[in-house]
Amino acid sequence: MPGELRLGTLELESKTPMPNLFVKIILQDDLSESWTVWFEGLCFEKIENNSTCLSGAIADQSALYGLLERIRDLNLHLVSVQVHPLSQAGNL
Repeated sequence: MPGELRLGTLELESKTPMPNLFVKIILQDDLSESWTVWFEGLCFEKIENNSTCLSGAIADQSALYGLLERIRDLNLHLVSVQVHPLSQAGNL
């Protein structure tokens, strides 16, 4: 029809980016298994001095900043952060 406005549809796929970074975060907090909900996908390891190591594959720098913001928002005490390309994770 003349003068009719037709809106096309744009399909956006929600793709989760493939992980390409390996992160190791040390917290000066003794976290129990109940905290895994807050850091889904990361491995928890209790280490010396009542600290916790979170480690695992993440998508990119944005995901890293999201983790750091969550740590801050939960008032956890950050000791160190190590980030490496996922291809080097086996060497850590």
